[in-house]
Amino acid sequence: MLKLLVIDDNQPIGQALQTLFALQGYQVFCAHTPEQAWQLLGQHSIDLILQDMNFSAGEMQGDQGKALFYQLREQYADIPVVLMTAWTQLEMVVELVKAGATDYIAKPWNDQRLLLTVANALKLKQLTEQQQRAERERNAAFAGKDLCGLVFASSQMQQLLQMTLQLAPANAAVLITGPNGAGKEGIANVLHANSARKDKPFIKVNMGALPADLMEAELFGAEAGAYSGATKTRIGRFEAADGGSLFLDEIGNLSLAGQAKLLRVLQTGEFERLGSSQTRKVDVRLISATNSDLTAAIALGQFRQDLYYRVNVVQLALPALSERPDDILPLARYFLAGKKTLSAAAEQLLQHYAWPGNVRELQNVCQRALLLSSTNDIQSSDLGLPQFAQAGKRALDDIDQAQLQQALLQAGGVVSRAAKQLGISRQALYRRMEYYGIDAP
Repeated sequence: MLKLLVIDDNQPIGQALQTLFALQGYQVFCAHTPEQAWQLLGQHSIDLILQDMNFSAGEMQGDQGKALFYQLREQYADIPVVLMTAWTQLEMVVELVKAGATDYIAKPWNDQRLLLTVANALKLKQLTEQQQRAERERNAAFAGKDLCGLVFASSQMQQLLQMTLQLAPANAAVLITGPNGAGKEGIANVLHANSARKDKPFIKVNMGALPADLMEAELFGAEAGAYSGATKTRIGRFEAADGGSLFLDEIGNLSLAGQAKLLRVLQTGEFERLGSSQTRKVDVRLISATNSDLTAAIALGQFRQDLYYRVNVVQLALPALSERPDDILPLARYFLAGKKTLSAAAEQLLQHYAWPGNVRELQNVCQRALLLSSTNDIQSSDLGLPQFAQAGKRALDDIDQAQLQQALLQAGGVVSRAAKQLGISRQALYRRMEYYGIDAP
């Protein structure tokens, strides 16, 4: 049961609040002086404080409440504080809200607005605690590991990286799948950096950028005169990666002849350079990546099934950026490198865009915004992205419940203000409140 502490010198007010919140399932403690409040805080684990600003007869300036609030912030910084008074000056309220007060409720209060304010504050506290707990767990899980600068906040990426780190010490071939621009090379970097081969060469080949007639020479090397233009011996990527790891990006582009040679290397560790009969032997861990469906390519005769089983001993599936929206803003801030910040409208637009080009597209958008923005705050117009679709055409769950409640909390329960912050109409906000079962303030 959630526990509330009411600090108010007026006993009838304390009793009224106790009754109101007890009917909602809260356990309520009342303190009529700051001294009683400190005693109750020491005895109970309080989840939220409702604090009056004046505790003496005739006192109307709020100085007593201000002093108490700052003491509470110092000793109980994690407990939300909602201020309640009919006499405090507005300037003082603004100061205390900036200093960390959750909200301000004027007396006499509206029961529904007060209940909504408290419920939102408690849910926001719970969300913050969950985020902090997840961050502690993530830090513990990745302590001492080299994540190669990867930026993420989503549970999907955390799970994928945990599996990546589990596979890193092994020598098994790994196939990384995922759409273009999602960050497959970053996962390959983590595999190598946390393996026993981390001090050995890590050679990368983008198969999609190589002409078909040069792929074999690129991978396996070529003797002088092996083909037109080959004036000197060429060391292949397998030789260069000996003892380390070789990353073949877009492996589905490898020719059938190249696939046959690759299969032999994976089976025996042996190969010959183009134009040579000398067999060479290497010890290489293969990491491959593809954005295509290799099983479909097998069915079309474009990719060898036996090679597929060799390169796909273990598969790591990297989700598209649109499937891990929690990563969007942390990545955007990383790409902005502290040079500029994002406005609330820009953040909303980034979170609602589909990102067909994934992380690579997000990086390009951020670089463009840095160049075109004329202020320190990047606006949605600086991003060059299509604006939101009409509210009536958007899904009701396009804004999650926590975001909705936080917007209402920050807007003081004023629906029109919360709707403007979220970039939707008042009617659209009401529909979403009904969808999540949130009572109208």
